[in-house]
Amino acid sequence: MDTKLTLKLDQEIIERAKQYASNKKLSLSRLIENYLNSLTSENSAVNELPISPFVKSLSSPTGLPNDFDYRKERGDYLEQKYR
Repeated sequence: MDTKLTLKLDQEIIERAKQYASNKKLSLSRLIENYLNSLTSENSAVNELPISPFVKSLSSPTGLPNDFDYRKERGDYLEQKYR
């Protein structure tokens, strides 16, 4: 059963959402319904997807100190490279 819902949202967001829904050939109501359904679904796909070893390796600690300044290191590297 469909029920009416009133929301207060920023006008710019509404316009972008309408454009997005139009591009996807959906009504804004259906788009929001699908989104809320995916958020509240007990069998959410996010919870079921295993994380691949490759993705885990990307998020693993690298052994760098917390205060490591990668910009300085990159700058030093480029300075040496182009001397």
